[in-house]
Amino acid sequence: MNVFLFYKTDSATISFAVSEFCNHLLKVLPDISFIHNSESVSKASVQSKLYFETDASLSHSDIDDAYEILVEEYLNGYIHGSNERSVLLAVYAFLRKIGFRFLLPCKTIYPNNLLLDNISVNITWHAFLRHRGICIEGADSLENVLDFIDWLPKLGFNSFFLQFREPYIFLERWYHHTLNPMLKPVDLPDTFLQSCYQQMNEALKKRGLISHAYGHGWTCEAIGLPSIGWVKDNREPSEYIRRMLALVDGKRTYIDAIPMNTNLCYSNPNAVEHFCSTVVSYIESHPDVDYLHIWLADEPNHVCECEQCKKSTPTDQYIRMLNEIDKRLTEKHLDCKLVFLLYQELLYPPKQEHLLHPERFTLMFAPISRTFKVSYPDHITEETLPDYERNHMTLPVTIKENLSYLAKWQINFSGDSFIYDYPLGRAHYGDFGYVSISKVLAGDIKNVKNLGLDGYMSCQELRVFLPNGLPNYIMGYITADSKESFELLMKEYYSAAYGENYENVMQYLTTVSKLSDCDYINHIGERINLPLSLQYQQLLSHVTHFSECIKQQMGKLQHDHSSNGSIQLFFWKLLDYHSKYVTYFIKALISLTEGNTYAANQQYRLFCDFIRENENCMQPYLDVYRILEVTTKYTGFTLPENK
Repeated sequence: MNVFLFYKTDSATISFAVSEFCNHLLKVLPDISFIHNSESVSKASVQSKLYFETDASLSHSDIDDAYEILVEEYLNGYIHGSNERSVLLAVYAFLRKIGFRFLLPCKTIYPNNLLLDNISVNITWHAFLRHRGICIEGADSLENVLDFIDWLPKLGFNSFFLQFREPYIFLERWYHHTLNPMLKPVDLPDTFLQSCYQQMNEALKKRGLISHAYGHGWTCEAIGLPSIGWVKDNREPSEYIRRMLALVDGKRTYIDAIPMNTNLCYSNPNAVEHFCSTVVSYIESHPDVDYLHIWLADEPNHVCECEQCKKSTPTDQYIRMLNEIDKRLTEKHLDCKLVFLLYQELLYPPKQEHLLHPERFTLMFAPISRTFKVSYPDHITEETLPDYERNHMTLPVTIKENLSYLAKWQINFSGDSFIYDYPLGRAHYGDFGYVSISKVLAGDIKNVKNLGLDGYMSCQELRVFLPNGLPNYIMGYITADSKESFELLMKEYYSAAYGENYENVMQYLTTVSKLSDCDYINHIGERINLPLSLQYQQLLSHVTHFSECIKQQMGKLQHDHSSNGSIQLFFWKLLDYHSKYVTYFIKALISLTEGNTYAANQQYRLFCDFIRENENCMQPYLDVYRILEVTTKYTGFTLPENK
């Protein structure tokens, strides 16, 4: 059967959307022939015709996503989007409606027994949140990044954030196999790196995804140092550079020899000039960036203590620089959006300054120290903030305290804003079932607008799929549509991933989550915790008991050679690896919670050996670098090689 497709070929994103539509349907309807933009037939005479078009009237702005789908039997109808990206989002929404399930990057379940005459899709959709994105973290290969970017619009995301001037540090950690001495480092020639950056940006452009950039590194670049990560520089800065550095404890030098953690003296005109001109120069040379993040140094309690700086709060100094950057961009007729940060000292709102042109700016609230045991509420209940004391700030932990800072800021700024959150940045390693963290995440997102925000950006590892990809699945679909049910999405995911025995897996991992503690991994709470030790012992027993069910199901699926059968076998194999991973990890945690540091580190060594030995085969699903960094920096373990 011939189906005629009509669309403008001068749009790379719409052309890609059409190719995705065709490629997926041909997997399940091989007898279809798609005819693209045929000029040899009259549209009126064609029985099966489908239009892919943009319709700006569907949304109030070109940033906001919306689509309308009306496709009836034999693929007659149209797929319209408010912008080119929304056409692609609509294609994936159509595919999901007829039974496709995008479970992981490169792991898709296809519908069975799909019939052309039974297809009927009628959807009108406006995105729940304007900003729906992921920010790169951890250690990643080029393929990891590209596969993740490919996955984003399938779940309804519209943005991707590549941190730093160039995302070298994330590639370097993987290719150099940082924290895994069992693998041989790979050289990273400049030509390869530049090719990586180019391919990442091309992947974003092809999908019409909104580009967020930079964030970390401005203070380094302003003084002529490359912003390549949290690396030490033991060289003494020149006198010219030294005068631009923050005065902390009577010294102007790199904090702990790490330039990335070193603020500047923002009362020094030279420092301000270097900072502002560096930002403007970057925007001039990177016209494809949609949202540029302007952050200060990354560690708290490192702001300048000179007499001139003490006359203003750090936030007032920050706002003055942002206004200066805005002024220069306006003079050059550059319209890039600027993202400013509520984080650490900058959680305190300004006392003297305000943004002169708020329409250029987007507020980003980053509660990095929050607990993940509960979701955000449906409103803000304020509490009195502690007075700001320079370089003596204690980061807030409770949800109420974190939101109190946001409320104070919202008195000063009422423009575009989103939350930048970290459920898959550290805390997820403590939830071994991924059910609790996913449920908290769903609650967070559903209440985002009630907090006066219009977006959700997740700062996270990209290889975050042990035991599965449920958290990102939940995140994508609920940021796109708040009416999506957590319970139904979970059932949808599990039934597709695990097949007929999915309810047993759902019950198993729900219990695993209940017996986990995401805050403990994140260094919230005392390290010696005997009730938690008993809880972890129950968890260990539960995992051991279920391992036989995993083996039985893997044996059954070995004989299913269908494409869906092979995908489900993969998920059961991943669950098998996960059970071994949890067993090693929990034994170490039990000793740690009991205060037996020696035994804890002995068990931790076995855990390290296990994940390091298996990294090559598990590389797309577990970030070995990142879990070792988190569990040594925050949880309390010591790497075997550092003992």
